[in-house]
Amino acid sequence: MSSTPGSPSPRAQALPRSAYRVFRPIGTRWGDNDIYGHVNNVVYYSWFDTAVNAHLIEQGALDIHAGEVIGLVIETQCNYFGPLAFPQTVWAGLRVAHLGRSSVRYEVGLFADGEDLAAACGHFVHVYVDRATRRPVPLPDILKNTLETLR
Repeated sequence: MSSTPGSPSPRAQALPRSAYRVFRPIGTRWGDNDIYGHVNNVVYYSWFDTAVNAHLIEQGALDIHAGEVIGLVIETQCNYFGPLAFPQTVWAGLRVAHLGRSSVRYEVGLFADGEDLAAACGHFVHVYVDRATRRPVPLPDILKNTLETLR
């Protein structure tokens, strides 16, 4: 759904755990909190990266050291619904919203331990490229198959 310039966008909603396919626990650190006593917004993007890349590495779908194909982030967004803070465990829920020829839109929900609604929901888009040329390439079969399980 698009909006016209100057008109408000539809208000984002916190999603439930059931909207996501896999989860990863992430421990907050002392340095994640800012002066206002909650996790600073820039840390959320790091958690998105951690959730996606750790899952792909664990599934054998991404070799960050020697693989010929790497993912470059071309777009990100995050909507915040509730605070997260040190010390607590955050659960990152992961799903794939769009799977293209060379790109993927990942959606991540960040949940406080024991909560059903996300404290934050975000997305980022990876374009998979040849490591040497940085030109887009088709998703390798192992990556594509792993991503299909997240749709």
